[in-house]
Amino acid sequence: MPAVTLTYDEGTIRVDGDPGVPLPGVEADPRSKSKRAPAFHYANLRSALRPLDVDVDDRVLDCPEVPALASSYDLRDYQRAALDAWADNDHRGVLELPTGSGKTVIAIAAIERLETATLVVVPTIDLLNQWRRELETEFDVPIGQFGGGEQRVEPLTVATYDSAYLCADELGNRFGLVVFDEVHHLGGEGYRDIGRLFAAPARLGLTATFERPDGAHEVIEELVGPKVYDLTVDDLAGDHLAPYDIKRVEVSLSPEERERYEEHQGTFTDYLATSNIRLTSGADYQELVMRSGTDPRARKALLAKQRAREVMMNADAKVEELERILDRHRDDRIIVFTAFTDLVYRLSERFLIPAITHETGAAERREIIERFREGTYSRVVTANVLDEGVDVPDANVAVVLSGSGSEREFTQRLGRVLRPKADGGRAVMYEVVTEETAEERVADRRR
Repeated sequence: MPAVTLTYDEGTIRVDGDPGVPLPGVEADPRSKSKRAPAFHYANLRSALRPLDVDVDDRVLDCPEVPALASSYDLRDYQRAALDAWADNDHRGVLELPTGSGKTVIAIAAIERLETATLVVVPTIDLLNQWRRELETEFDVPIGQFGGGEQRVEPLTVATYDSAYLCADELGNRFGLVVFDEVHHLGGEGYRDIGRLFAAPARLGLTATFERPDGAHEVIEELVGPKVYDLTVDDLAGDHLAPYDIKRVEVSLSPEERERYEEHQGTFTDYLATSNIRLTSGADYQELVMRSGTDPRARKALLAKQRAREVMMNADAKVEELERILDRHRDDRIIVFTAFTDLVYRLSERFLIPAITHETGAAERREIIERFREGTYSRVVTANVLDEGVDVPDANVAVVLSGSGSEREFTQRLGRVLRPKADGGRAVMYEVVTEETAEERVADRRR
């Protein structure tokens, strides 16, 4: 009987011996006089070898032993359906569920079900700490960590995308399951190597918005598996998420702001009219950015576009409208979102609202969120930091003063106020948009 040996070697699966048939992803490696495949093909290799009359010596995985695991969660019907859909796809695939729907709970159930060494990969230190606390609470076992100044492997380990990328060839055979939280990040050019270099046969992706504008979700499907289950906010609102309203409020630029906006916007559109760039896609915008490196007119146009954006998104009337909203909802819990850090500090000072930006230290950020959770603070203002992943306490009003045209950003901000309310009340999201500006198109696009 022919014999084949599989071993893990720095992000690849080395295949020694001849099975007699081509194997998925395997190519000759003249240097080692063997054959190799990227590590993510490991599950496919096992499946391809299983029906063959071949003696397989599988030495790939070197996983820490996992203690018995049992969590306290009782899955909702849709969470169990999502878990089953993933299991039915050979424990591979992506779940697309709204913020607040309990994706973490499903992942914990997957870890409990497989009882194999698991790595959870997350985009931020905040999420790393959040996942570590959750796993420690549910399973009462030591949790390993890669990121935030620590490098320690345990049967259950949490790592940032950055740390997982740096250590992928070292850790790639230590886990049977990899959970990619906010899996859309895996489509980034460098982060893709995390998926390629890990051998883990079981893979679970979690996200509120799977598709990427650049099409990189197709790469994620190859590395993690296809989308196997999805629900929208409207599917869950009223039963498992709070019912909600979205209110669009239009405000006007002042005469002085209008003059500045038209001047900058005119500079931008005049350049487009003479440059044969139509800005109908991301590639067109990249072309403009590339031209700005050598063409002073293109650079001037880009700067003008940015200045016009700042005028329309930071309009004084938006601040006045926010004052009315805060007064109307004085007894509610409110998160204010903006696109600009400077505006965050301006609003924080004017309305005495705690501010969270990328400049806020981790300890201060945790303190603000905790005080918001316990009710000491009823309002917080942020520039993008709370859009993704962070476990924000119950709020029932979101105010979007400015943002991008990203559907993902919109969905994540809406999700911040959709956790079910004890009193069964409705959540509300205000979009404050400057009329007769490009922001109207931005708002339409993200909806």
